[in-house]
Amino acid sequence: MNRTAKHPLRRIIVTGVVLVAMVAVFVVRLVDIQVVRAAELNEDALDIRSRTEQIFGARGEIVDANGVVLADSVMRYDIALSPKQARSGPFTREVDDPDHPGETMIVKVPIEESAAEIAAVFGRTPDDVLKLIDDALAENPDSDFEYVARLVDTATFEQVRALGIPWLVPHEHPARRYPNGAVAGNLIGFTNLDGEPVAGLEEAADECLASEDGKIRSLRSLKDWVTIPGSEQVVKQARDGGTLQLTIDADLQYAVQRIAEAQVQATGAAWATVTVMEAKTGRLLAVADVPTVDPNDPTGVDSEDRGSRAFTAPFEPGSTFKALTAASVLDAGQGEPGVTADYRYRAANGADVNDSFYHEATNYTLTGVLIDSSNTGMSLFGERLSDRVRYDYMRGFGLGEETEVGFPGEETGDLHGDPDEWDNQTKYATMFGQGLTTTAVQIASLYQTIANGGVRMPVTLVEGCTQPDGEVTGAPDGTGRRVISEQAAKQTSEMLEQVYLHGWLADEWNIPGYRVAAKTGTAQVSDGAGGYSGDYLVSVSGFAPADDPQFVVSVSLASPVKMNSSAASAPVFRDVMSQVLKKYRTLPSGAPAPELPATW
Repeated sequence: MNRTAKHPLRRIIVTGVVLVAMVAVFVVRLVDIQVVRAAELNEDALDIRSRTEQIFGARGEIVDANGVVLADSVMRYDIALSPKQARSGPFTREVDDPDHPGETMIVKVPIEESAAEIAAVFGRTPDDVLKLIDDALAENPDSDFEYVARLVDTATFEQVRALGIPWLVPHEHPARRYPNGAVAGNLIGFTNLDGEPVAGLEEAADECLASEDGKIRSLRSLKDWVTIPGSEQVVKQARDGGTLQLTIDADLQYAVQRIAEAQVQATGAAWATVTVMEAKTGRLLAVADVPTVDPNDPTGVDSEDRGSRAFTAPFEPGSTFKALTAASVLDAGQGEPGVTADYRYRAANGADVNDSFYHEATNYTLTGVLIDSSNTGMSLFGERLSDRVRYDYMRGFGLGEETEVGFPGEETGDLHGDPDEWDNQTKYATMFGQGLTTTAVQIASLYQTIANGGVRMPVTLVEGCTQPDGEVTGAPDGTGRRVISEQAAKQTSEMLEQVYLHGWLADEWNIPGYRVAAKTGTAQVSDGAGGYSGDYLVSVSGFAPADDPQFVVSVSLASPVKMNSSAASAPVFRDVMSQVLKKYRTLPSGAPAPELPATW
């Protein structure tokens, strides 16, 4: 009796032990799943069901001084597919039931049919689409992303969306647009296909314009791979770029570009630059480069024509530089007495200087030297100052260093090293604009200094950057520095007026009703080997109204074929300055310019 009672008890104990063991296994497994491997398993689950997409922040706008948009971002779309989902099997689609009008039916869509539909949208073949998918999977069996097309327009996006292929997904992608085309294109620059800045202000001001992309995660149905409504979760918020405001006036820029382009065509010049600057502020109102690039299609011009030569192409300025030497001599109190200059001058150090025209010994005032653009006369005045003093004046005018703009690729120009290293010929050549190089913008700044009573203002192209939150950064300093005395600037200005009134181009650049101060220049172009080629760079720089200077205009034409003198640039100066005075409704001059003697 007792032995029989023990068997049920043993069975109960064994069964209990087995149950405890089974529970222990389940507990261990549960702890492993929910605690030990929870993060890993959750990640795997999300990898199967979730999709993380990029949210593009919009790159900031570039606007002119009046808020006219020169560069902005528009919505385009990148079309991508999931190779692994495309090959995971047919998806289902609800279509009209041909046998039962008014009703629908569910059909399976194989990959071959989907590939044909995609191909039709993009003008490709079904085999192209299938190869795209299979090549991606051959490289990565878990490939979940491959571009079909990039930066397509809204119409194409709508076609893609209408297909209803769950593994074919359009992604919003702001793209760069330049609504005014080539207007200020050489200044603005452009971006590449990925929106990365590669030239101009797009590159220089990227810190202002750059946006920050965000991320959003959503869940998809494992049945049809469609996003589950309400499952979107912002992982990282996108941030738009700031607005870059320029000093450029788009309307004026357009007009200046057209004037310059017409003269380049008329003279067969290789290129041209025209700079318009406010005399009292140093603000650039227009900087025209020809050839001109359209940032919407930068490959439409050669690569060397896509930047702004006004900043990046230094040249020997020639006789426009004589205004600086004259101003330096006057500021140093060495403008009197006059000089007696012959056609040729052999300096005491052996330097040999010639004029571009023959003349007998002439008793020149400094005014007469400027009117006739005499190299020998300017040499006699210039040697009254030491090389070091003249060099210091050059640096004071902003030469030999980048302007405050800091344009990409901007050149400093070359003052031929330290004056202690100048050879004997350079000591004199630098008095009349040879043996050194400057940029077009530096020359404009030189004339701005004279026009502004001897105070050089920082060259300004950007007014500032306004961030999306309203914060404004990068506003220009606006603090000038005195380079020459007000009296020296006034005297130089009056002498340049005599050049405008009595120089050989008086009939070519006449602007009725306004007093104008200007100087021409014709400089040989370096051959790159220490000598000169047969080409010339012809230029005109000046300001108006001379009695109350408001605007500086500087023109340079390189290697004109049909006219290799300053006569080629004078009409551009006249037409641009006339346009500027008219646009800003500048009051005509009151009293006429004072007459100054050219000889003594």
